[in-house]
Amino acid sequence: MKFVKKAAVAVALAVAPLAVLAAPAKVMAPGGPGGGYDGAARVPLQVMQQTGIFTDGFQVTNKGGAGGTIGLAEFVRTGKGDDNAIMSMGAILIGAIITNKSPVTLDQTVPLVRLTDDAGALVVAANSPIKSVADAVAALRANPGGTAVAGGSIGGTDHVTAALLAKSAKIDPTKINYLPYTSGAEVVTSLASGQGKIGISGLSELKSYVDQGRIRVIAVTSEKRLPGVEAPTLKESGHDVVIGNWRGIIGAPGMSKAGRDMWLQRFAKLHASPEWKKALADRGWDDAYLAGDDFAAFLAQEKTRQTQVLKDVGLVK
Repeated sequence: MKFVKKAAVAVALAVAPLAVLAAPAKVMAPGGPGGGYDGAARVPLQVMQQTGIFTDGFQVTNKGGAGGTIGLAEFVRTGKGDDNAIMSMGAILIGAIITNKSPVTLDQTVPLVRLTDDAGALVVAANSPIKSVADAVAALRANPGGTAVAGGSIGGTDHVTAALLAKSAKIDPTKINYLPYTSGAEVVTSLASGQGKIGISGLSELKSYVDQGRIRVIAVTSEKRLPGVEAPTLKESGHDVVIGNWRGIIGAPGMSKAGRDMWLQRFAKLHASPEWKKALADRGWDDAYLAGDDFAAFLAQEKTRQTQVLKDVGLVK
């Protein structure tokens, strides 16, 4: 009997770590429902469930604000040592950490994987008199305060796009009236109300509104024109501005090596699956897969690069 009890205890101890790893995932999306961070949090896990890579379920918590730094702070506070806690993030978050001088940084988390890159789009309301980038620049030059630009967080990719366009057009970037929102849907609402005159967001967030005829794309921020989008690049329009919005996943502070390896294996399987390739194509996302130590090195380089860009356009000192 004692042997049976000891054996049972031993089995329980051996299985315990696996049980922890098999628990439902707790996923932080540091932005509003329907936004880029939300999609970056939900879609990979949905495809993992669809393909059988991860079938233990997941719960997404949306906590937007300050470019994702509020969600990051909550994630760091509540997720310590939890191998099942992950968070979506991206280029915008790095800029927000810099501009907000956030005391909580990505250095406190465990880099896992970069998954996607999303070209940006300059859009206007369907009935806007602005028909081209030249029109937008003319409006900004004539009345920068009255030509409000609606986009994502302060210091994020959308804000940097506006600042780089202004700089290229020889307009003081600090004079741009920039209105920050937590999702592309809010940007569209701002344009519809007339508060925002020009909108900037990821094309994947705006595509459904373009298809509905609520907004028009006047330019994209990619290197080349995009299939199915009847709009030139900013480069074609005379402004050497090429910028994308990559997104990825980080693990909780203190995530174990076993937990990290588990998620890296899952994401490697996800990346190799035809279902993921279809999900990318359906949403207009580019494949930007970079995992583990390579992703950690990229984050360090990106922090340096964005700091310099933000200084160059006058958004940080």
